[in-house]
Amino acid sequence: MTAALIEDLKARGLLNQATADEELIQHLESGMRTLYCGFDPTADSLHIGSLVPLLMLKRFQLAGHRPFALVGGATGLIGDPSFKAQERKLNGPDVVAGWVEKLKAQVSQFIDFDCGDNSADVVNNLDWVGDMTILDFLRDVGKHFSVNNMIQKESVKQRLDREGAGISFTEFTYMLLQSFDFAELANRGNCTLQIGGSDQWGNIVGGVDLARRMFGKSVFGLTMPLVTKSDGTKFGKTESGTIWLDASKTSPYAFYQFWLNTADADAYKFLRYFTFLPVAQIAEIEAADAEIQGRKTAQPILADEVTRLVHGDAALASAKRITEALFAGDVSLLSEAELEQIKLDGLPASDLDLAAITETPLTTLLTDCGMASAGREVKDALGRQAVLVNGEAKGAADNMKTAECFAADKALYGRFFLVKLGKKKYHLFEQKISVEKC
Repeated sequence: MTAALIEDLKARGLLNQATADEELIQHLESGMRTLYCGFDPTADSLHIGSLVPLLMLKRFQLAGHRPFALVGGATGLIGDPSFKAQERKLNGPDVVAGWVEKLKAQVSQFIDFDCGDNSADVVNNLDWVGDMTILDFLRDVGKHFSVNNMIQKESVKQRLDREGAGISFTEFTYMLLQSFDFAELANRGNCTLQIGGSDQWGNIVGGVDLARRMFGKSVFGLTMPLVTKSDGTKFGKTESGTIWLDASKTSPYAFYQFWLNTADADAYKFLRYFTFLPVAQIAEIEAADAEIQGRKTAQPILADEVTRLVHGDAALASAKRITEALFAGDVSLLSEAELEQIKLDGLPASDLDLAAITETPLTTLLTDCGMASAGREVKDALGRQAVLVNGEAKGAADNMKTAECFAADKALYGRFFLVKLGKKKYHLFEQKISVEKC
């Protein structure tokens, strides 16, 4: 199965660098091996940049190997300087500890913890680093590293060469900590492979060398390419911010829309990176799309597959239902939870004090919330009955009837008013009731 895995990874473009390529393949083919990937708690959720390594752990597990997900309770307190333009903000131990627990739950969605000998495990490097003294660390770990070699690492050189930036001793020691992780896992759990993004190559090679020096272990490293977009913009970022894996930070609807809006030039690469669809099937999709004028089929397939992987079938169905309801202008089928998703990050949204809009024209309300650049646009839409409030068309005669249009008894679930202006502009208002002070 490992030979098939390696060929599949090559076909997907997921292999970037490896230490001792031929020996690694022989090592993997000779039996079940334990591998790991590290995830530092730099926030209370992972984002989609972590999906490639998470799915890589799953790919190795499906091929019969045992994956460890390492959550960096120790390294998260330091911050990885690799290819970062400036020093990371240091977070407190209590904050990092809370984030560690959340990340543990997230990585558990992607690897199987109950499948026999190759069942996965989650480990925390604070368990072996936390009790070390600084003298023990310097004597047992630091003595194996040459500062001359460390400053030649590309990730460090970029910081040293950048005027006014530099690198603190704290971040400079990160390589030692990550290398020590690999050595410890090799010694404790017979872990023989570390995987990571290409920006981790220097840290991984350091761990390979340290495992040999400290424990006489022969281990390997493998990196995946960092995900890039064809237009040069940063992957995983949108105008509204980072695409998180936590549904409370990025709703399943917004998550689905991100993949649905993938550029044609990226869609087939992303199908290979982020799904388990056979490479041959992806090639067929690409060939069929080449014959299509207009909208391609790759993006809906990509959005379906990745949303299902991360959020499950029910969330995927909900995201598709919201998409269809907004396209058709029929909001009556949306649940309260789906409207909450839309307010989180699906559409422009704001709170609405019903008592404060009794004398406000629709032209003013919809202009002030950003739906239109001027009242004239709203007035023209009203003239065409192209303003809908919860699916009900409004005309010119309704301009001064804002309170009636937004009457409390017309609110969806007693809370929401979804306004559509023209064919594509939407805004979600949530009713807020003023409470007079006694």
